[in-house]
Amino acid sequence: MVAGYHLIWTVYDYWLPNDPRGSTSKEIRVEPISDLGELHYGVKPVQPSAKQIRNFHEKAHDILKHPVLTFTDDEILLVGKVLGQVIEEKKYTCYACAVMPDHVHMVIRRRRDMAEEMIEYFQEAVRLALIAAEMRIPIQPIWSDGPGWKTFINTRRQFEHEIGYVEKNPEKAGRPEQRWDFVTPYDGWMPGYRG
Repeated sequence: MVAGYHLIWTVYDYWLPNDPRGSTSKEIRVEPISDLGELHYGVKPVQPSAKQIRNFHEKAHDILKHPVLTFTDDEILLVGKVLGQVIEEKKYTCYACAVMPDHVHMVIRRRRDMAEEMIEYFQEAVRLALIAAEMRIPIQPIWSDGPGWKTFINTRRQFEHEIGYVEKNPEKAGRPEQRWDFVTPYDGWMPGYRG
């Protein structure tokens, strides 16, 4: 039984269909991008070096239709605030969240909405807020196409593992620890748990 989700999504074209790390794309829809490398569905078993990934992105940025914009510290604060508003409005329970300059991680307890719907709600609310705050223009894509990624969580141990991973994400990138008011400490909850 699915008890929760680890949701992940990235900023516009941070993760292209033919990314050297692999991707969830099954086709390349933009012709100039196809010259950057072959499509590989799923995560490659042998990952490229950081230098190879940087080189791929530098070449990609020269041919993309829009610039790739990452989040500043002020934008990260706004993104977090909006995620919290969606969580309150939808009555989600969030156990961990990391808003990074180029992607977002959230561990969410299962609700009536599917994981893809949750990501869509978060993305659209953030997009509208960034435009309203004049941090982005309406024609600039904010998020990569597609539903993002999800890991299904079905044990307490897996909840704890995914929460720990998300909480450590900023530190691993050399950024300050993040604490969000909308994050609920995990208490061992599982469906049917009465403890």
